[in-house]
Amino acid sequence: MKKNPSILRWLSILILFLAALLAIFQLINFSRIRASFFPGTTIAGVDVSGLSRQQAAERLMLIYSLPVEVRYGDAAIQIKPSNVGFSLDLETMLAAADQARGSSSFWAGFWNYLWNQMPPATDVPLRASVSEERLRAYLINEIVPRYDQQPTAAMPVPGSTGFTPGKAGTKMDVDRAVILIQDALRSPTSRIVNLSYNTVEPPRPSLQTLGVQLRQVIDVSGFDGLTEVYLLDLQTNQEVQVARMNGADLTPDIAFTAASTMKIPIMISSFRRMGEPTPQEALDLMRAMIELSQNDPADQLMEDLMDKTLGPLQVTEDLQALGLENTFLAGYFYPGAPLLKRYTTPANSRTDVDTSPDDYNQTTPAEMGMLLNDLYQCASNGGGSFAAVFPGEISQSECRQMIDLLTKNLLPALIPAGIPEGTRIAHKHGWITELDGYVHTYSDAAIIYSPGGNYILVIYLYHPVQALWDEANQLMADLSQAVYNYYNTSLR
Repeated sequence: MKKNPSILRWLSILILFLAALLAIFQLINFSRIRASFFPGTTIAGVDVSGLSRQQAAERLMLIYSLPVEVRYGDAAIQIKPSNVGFSLDLETMLAAADQARGSSSFWAGFWNYLWNQMPPATDVPLRASVSEERLRAYLINEIVPRYDQQPTAAMPVPGSTGFTPGKAGTKMDVDRAVILIQDALRSPTSRIVNLSYNTVEPPRPSLQTLGVQLRQVIDVSGFDGLTEVYLLDLQTNQEVQVARMNGADLTPDIAFTAASTMKIPIMISSFRRMGEPTPQEALDLMRAMIELSQNDPADQLMEDLMDKTLGPLQVTEDLQALGLENTFLAGYFYPGAPLLKRYTTPANSRTDVDTSPDDYNQTTPAEMGMLLNDLYQCASNGGGSFAAVFPGEISQSECRQMIDLLTKNLLPALIPAGIPEGTRIAHKHGWITELDGYVHTYSDAAIIYSPGGNYILVIYLYHPVQALWDEANQLMADLSQAVYNYYNTSLR
């Protein structure tokens, strides 16, 4: 039996129609897909699959205009990208994505689409600019002043030798912050930045504040005589001078009896006149003079190394050459030694204050401190006044030897009593029983090598009636402790 040809014809026409209809449907779908970005397309890390050019631009602008959150300590700060000069190069990125989308002809692409062969995913990298200058300026002008924590200095405890510890501060690491924020601005997802900072150690109070504390220590001590303190900061060369009596300030640079502190100049003058290596006999005499504070070795050094009769005046000439006009030695130490010369100085010519200084040896705290500074500078770097005034006569190694001699003075009282055991201190103390049978002046002159800084401290105490040891020793120890705490409180 034969099939009806008309049925086959219409069946073929129907198949062709359906095929054409399917092709048109697929063509419409492909046209829609081709009008937007292909699946898997990313621009600057943002998925723009199925989006039109305008929609992709809007999404990119939305994401990259979101603030970057900066966390600094406990603060969270929102930074608008536009405030720091961030700008997207949209046109360049969209053009690159368009180029990748249109790399093949329409019909070739349609043919691949029919066979389910979509173009490979396209990843267009970020194209943007950031003004590092504006970002840095924003951090310095807007963030740093508001959120950096300023350190607070240690403060003296009124009426005591102690200090309340200071508080450390924070200082933003601006260079590191610039890098981190730039990275966050260029990221569509990682837009939180934890800023790093440096710790700023608390500063010391000013030396003027220390001067106020030293006055308070003197006032509460109960010592009703005259106290003069000279402090030299060996890091900055700043000075503090305090002269105080009965709650009132006096003008510093008062003449005091030098007593055994005069053995520091004798030692320096002796080394000036010796070659190297130092003779053992001279070293033995110096040890007895400094460590044991004996007077006979001091006299013998001057007799052996200087003029046998006028040795003390040669020590004075050395001091005057160094510019010390108030410090002199006018005779030997032995009982009954003649006064070789009477010296009039600016310090002992004052009429506002009088400590009845010995006609044989006098000084001021400042000048004894200056002499120790000359010794310290010579030992540290070979410089200072010794090199200028006595060129080639006092070497750096000899200065170090002199400081070593002063460190062998192991008296545990006066200035050493105010510093921790084990702290290196080069010092010479002095006092003398005068003709009335009483001690009126106590003194100590020291170089202190402390962890928080090296300094020179010189203290002279005078009482017109009698300087009692317990009172004088305690006051000098308290003053020494206050200065040591000033340099080292932040280290505890």
